[in-house]
Amino acid sequence: MEHFKALNEKEDKMLDELCKKSEDSSFIDPEFYKKYEVKRGLRDISGKGVLAGLTEIGEVHSYIIDENEIIPVDGRLIYRGIDISDLVEGFWSEDRFGFEETTYLLLFGELPDKEELVDFEKMLAKFRKLPEGFVRDMIMNAPSKDMMNVLARSILSMYSFDDNPDDISVKNILRQSLQMIAYLPLIAVYGYKAYMHYHGKRSLSIREPKPGLSTAENILRMLRPDKQYTRLEAKILDLALVLHAEHGGGNNSSFTTHVVSSSGTDTYSAIAAALGSLKGPRHGGANIKVTQMFEEIKSNVEDWTDDEQVSAFLEKILNKEAFDKSGLIYGIGHAVYSISDPRAQIFKAQLKQLAADKGMEDEFNLYLKVADLAPKVIGKKRKIYKGVSPNVDFYSGFVYSMMGIPQELFTPIFALSRLVGWSAHRIEEIVNRGKIIRPAYKSIAERRTYSAIKDR
Repeated sequence: MEHFKALNEKEDKMLDELCKKSEDSSFIDPEFYKKYEVKRGLRDISGKGVLAGLTEIGEVHSYIIDENEIIPVDGRLIYRGIDISDLVEGFWSEDRFGFEETTYLLLFGELPDKEELVDFEKMLAKFRKLPEGFVRDMIMNAPSKDMMNVLARSILSMYSFDDNPDDISVKNILRQSLQMIAYLPLIAVYGYKAYMHYHGKRSLSIREPKPGLSTAENILRMLRPDKQYTRLEAKILDLALVLHAEHGGGNNSSFTTHVVSSSGTDTYSAIAAALGSLKGPRHGGANIKVTQMFEEIKSNVEDWTDDEQVSAFLEKILNKEAFDKSGLIYGIGHAVYSISDPRAQIFKAQLKQLAADKGMEDEFNLYLKVADLAPKVIGKKRKIYKGVSPNVDFYSGFVYSMMGIPQELFTPIFALSRLVGWSAHRIEEIVNRGKIIRPAYKSIAERRTYSAIKDR
């Protein structure tokens, strides 16, 4: 496959000069943000978000207000009025898979009964078949090293395979959404297989999903050469899908879905935009950074059980002396949660058995130790307005690594789960016929007169 031509020396030098101009003309003095009381990131200094919309889909609860003072509390995540802990306990205690049930709940506002769930699962299974030629033309002919890129352009290309792509009636959006929810796991796995074949020189095998299996089971079955997986592995992956499916309307990718949907555009464009948002390391890509950070910790800390040694290396990371020199302890802290992230708490409770099965108890204990020590190390070095604790990304990468899921698929797994929440938010935006979302930006540029080209 032919790539874009590289710049010659003159062109590269010119680009350097233009880059300097672009940077200089884009810089805004941080003092202006204070002067005009701009809430960067649409959040105030305590982390409280600017109210930009209403939703009935998901709720993130992390504080209470007492006498006008924000008091942090243990985090709660609520899907359509149901606490995520209760939802997980419901299907986990009955030894059932929960992602399809959660999908039904988020899209339709209520839990399905047994017959409704069976019918819904059959519908998703029927949709798990990509259009003729799609794998060859859209995935194999232009393999990418980045699976989120594969997902985004595959979603955009679906527009060409849809006989009615621009119809934004709820029925049509729902049909498109259900098809994408069924398709996306296939595209992620097939994209990875193509990548490993063309760039990793591996043999190529494309396996069809098996009717009657859950989404999590099909992912593992399609991904693994021997098609084998344990019940516990499939349940843990299913749990990951449930925990990532929704996180309120204010998270970056769901808000992107609302913004783009408010323009009246088609479903594929809206979801591709959300995928672009999730691809960023500040959003969906954080679990990869956590996994890489722990490899660095394991290589540089001699005794993983020693608090002083672990804390000392965490201080080096925080001081930009170790790992990627960003000064961030990845997986610790969240834009909303402070005392605890309920998703991380649920994950942690179920990981012990998987770690034991995989012979990775030492690694699991190291995660627990870092989870305990990192907030203390951060608290000594930096002023914390709302507290920090492990977030879901802290554990999710470890979960996927234990199951042999490649890092290239970490964020795509997040995406194929969060697609459910995006779909629900898109329908909510369309149903309520809100105005096109257009927040205010204040210009602070000085006025200038136009000068003729001969005078410049």
